[in-house]
Amino acid sequence: MPASIRHLRMFAVLGSSNSVTRAAEVNHVSQPAVTQAMAKLARESGHALFQRRPQGLFLTEAGELLLYRANRALRMLDAAMSDMDRAIRVQATWQQLTALIAVTEAESFTLAAHRLGLAQPTVHRSTTMLEEAAGTVFFQRTAHGLISTRAALNLAQAARLALAELDQAESDLAALHGREVGRIVIGALPLSRSGWLPRAILAFRQLRPQFPFQVVDGRYDELLLGLRRGEIDMMLGALRLPTPVDDIVQDRLFDDEGVVVARRDHPLLALPALGFDDLLAYPWVMPRRPTPLRNVLDSYFADRAPSNVVETSSVIMMREILRESDYLAGLSRMQAEVETEVLSIVPIALSNATRSIGITTRVDWEPTRAQKEFLSLLRQTAAQLF
Repeated sequence: MPASIRHLRMFAVLGSSNSVTRAAEVNHVSQPAVTQAMAKLARESGHALFQRRPQGLFLTEAGELLLYRANRALRMLDAAMSDMDRAIRVQATWQQLTALIAVTEAESFTLAAHRLGLAQPTVHRSTTMLEEAAGTVFFQRTAHGLISTRAALNLAQAARLALAELDQAESDLAALHGREVGRIVIGALPLSRSGWLPRAILAFRQLRPQFPFQVVDGRYDELLLGLRRGEIDMMLGALRLPTPVDDIVQDRLFDDEGVVVARRDHPLLALPALGFDDLLAYPWVMPRRPTPLRNVLDSYFADRAPSNVVETSSVIMMREILRESDYLAGLSRMQAEVETEVLSIVPIALSNATRSIGITTRVDWEPTRAQKEFLSLLRQTAAQLF
């Protein structure tokens, strides 16, 4: 667990006021309590956070970095707690907030306890204490099970993002000593895996050979949820227009085109000219709705859609079905050009088939130095490819 919330609140006041007396007054504790808390925070961070001067205590470079992240984390929590009793700001702990997150996600105290590796009474007690401090109801029992209230969902979301912010702080502080702490977690939509993302990762490895990456494959809605929760740093692939929610930002890097593909010796490829009815004569593999490429295909076929359709979001599954059959499929041109040993592009144009490709992040996300370097390489790699 990161530093206690109470210690971070003391640190925030001391960092802005340079006064132990002021930090003690605002947090309703003694001056020795502030001093002890700051000593513990320094030990946990592995850095000297303050230097003493005649005018008071002043932040070191490490202290400035931690203060920036701590203030962001506390603002997130305080915004979610604004309509709750003030006691929760003083009494809430990360253990309680982690329990709240788990229960809101699992919609069950028992499942949440199993996920956290704790006893069910421990998780129940943690959320009950948090609920009492907040002076509001977090969970309602219904005939269908446990339902989280809006207050619980908002606080759980704020806690996720605050914890992610403090993970960023750990990475920032480690960089001061030349150490690499943390990781980059990428939500990869299908197109990003075809050349663009792998090249950027390899280029980054030249700068930071040991820095860990985690690439998470999934459907757009699954990856978007992870991004908004702070579990994913960035999402790469086809952008959604208009932007589906207001807490993300999309950075367009290039455009890609949807094309029709078939196995290399498909009968269609031998025809001198192709028309709409030729495409309808064969079965299709299509991505799931409502992906951008599926929207392109649905628009193209309009009221005369193919009757035999297999839906899959897996490019591997699509490729293997086409390899062994006369099925046709829709694919991005960028992906199709990687699959030329197996697939050929059918020479027919789809209408309105251009898609914007880029990076999606949270509106309030502040990347670490390593993440900024990787974002720069993503943009450079995209510019080189397109």
